[in-house]
Amino acid sequence: MTFPTRSPISIFARGPIGLLAAVLMILSPHLAGAAVFSPQTMTLDNGMQVVLVENHRAPVVTHMVWYKVGSADETEGVSGIAHFLEHLMFKGTKDIAPGDFSKIVARNGGNDNAFTAWDYTGYFQNIARDRLEMVMQMEADRMQNLQLSDDVVLPERDVIIEERRSRIDNNPGALLGEQMRAALYMAHPYGRSIIGWLNEMETLSTDDALAFYRKWYAPNNAILVVAGDITMDQLKPLAEKYYGVIPAGDVATRHRVKEPTQHAPRKVTLTDPRVGQASMSRYYLAPSYNSENADQAAPLEVLSEILGSGTTSRFFRSLVVDQSIATSAGTFYDPVAVDLASFGLYAVPRDGVELADLEKAVDTEIAKVAENGVTEEELARAKQKLLDSAVFARDSLSAAARTLGEALAVGLTVDQVESWPDRIKSVTVEQVNEAAKSVFDDKRSVTGWLQPPEGGPVNGMPIAPVTGEQEVH
Repeated sequence: MTFPTRSPISIFARGPIGLLAAVLMILSPHLAGAAVFSPQTMTLDNGMQVVLVENHRAPVVTHMVWYKVGSADETEGVSGIAHFLEHLMFKGTKDIAPGDFSKIVARNGGNDNAFTAWDYTGYFQNIARDRLEMVMQMEADRMQNLQLSDDVVLPERDVIIEERRSRIDNNPGALLGEQMRAALYMAHPYGRSIIGWLNEMETLSTDDALAFYRKWYAPNNAILVVAGDITMDQLKPLAEKYYGVIPAGDVATRHRVKEPTQHAPRKVTLTDPRVGQASMSRYYLAPSYNSENADQAAPLEVLSEILGSGTTSRFFRSLVVDQSIATSAGTFYDPVAVDLASFGLYAVPRDGVELADLEKAVDTEIAKVAENGVTEEELARAKQKLLDSAVFARDSLSAAARTLGEALAVGLTVDQVESWPDRIKSVTVEQVNEAAKSVFDDKRSVTGWLQPPEGGPVNGMPIAPVTGEQEVH
């Protein structure tokens, strides 16, 4: 499974789902002002949205169903239930035995998986075009006919508990990232662990899973995205045949607590004998494409490119090349969310450099951009890199499906996806500088230190800083 923390779990290993910013960076400059994926859309009578991206280069398709529900929609006390249900969706219906779903897909030459994030849960299959109807039938079947009992649920609960232990509890970097998010969001459920808090995971029950399934899994809370060798004239009757006959459900409304005003920076230090390489990271609360100050999202994407993307970025040149106090440094920002987003940065010190000194150098770089801003040359180079790097998206079946699915699942529109190059092209130096001054607010930040105990690590294995978010099946 997949989740976000960008850590190793469904939530932690961003796995197959890339951020909209990461995948959308896939559009070339000549596409600006024109269509990106040129999707076709329709809505079934039961409210299920259908999206198609035609790609006839090979007789294959990517078939995805996205549910507009994730770990941030869980009821207090049952953290991890969204991800747990993702696992349990493979446990069978009256027509498909537990575990057979993926076996059937594999026997037909395809592959499948699933993922859980704070805002959505998704299931996908990559399969030959002439097997699409088969996977649509199976996916529609488990949308309405999932069968669960203690015999399959309780052993699977042990599986997700072990998954947490292996991917989070035994990974100091993932643990730190989890703790930092919990500190960053004082009230909002984005601070909740996607895989779940262990003490709550241990009590998850069959009734909890079925209640969550009945509350959220319905066609009118789902999006079907298909990319590949098929036309809408061919897809529409299949969608109506398998998904259109499922009755619309009485889907719950998302209730999200508003994050209160934050008045003080926070710091989280994790010292662990398994850490072979110290690192520092920082998260700032930031706007998303859906939140207040959404107009800062595109400028922040450009800012992240300028400051921390690659060996020509400001952070890398200053900290790694010029000052020689870090071995790596970078930034990350994902504006695709229902509510708030976060702008992050990280740096790994060279041998002999103290984390305090590295953090001071990072703060100096942040102060420079906040006070002096970026240059026209930096802006032009960053925008061109973003647009150029997007050129490969149209060559990938899954890129289009994942980009559109993620955007729609958090409440964005097809037009917002298609117009992304235009938004990036229109970003100005003034907008980037204003966004930088706004986001780099210490009172809305959490700094994390990951370090070995005095005397050094036990195993000498370095652990990279956590920079992502998500969990995969």
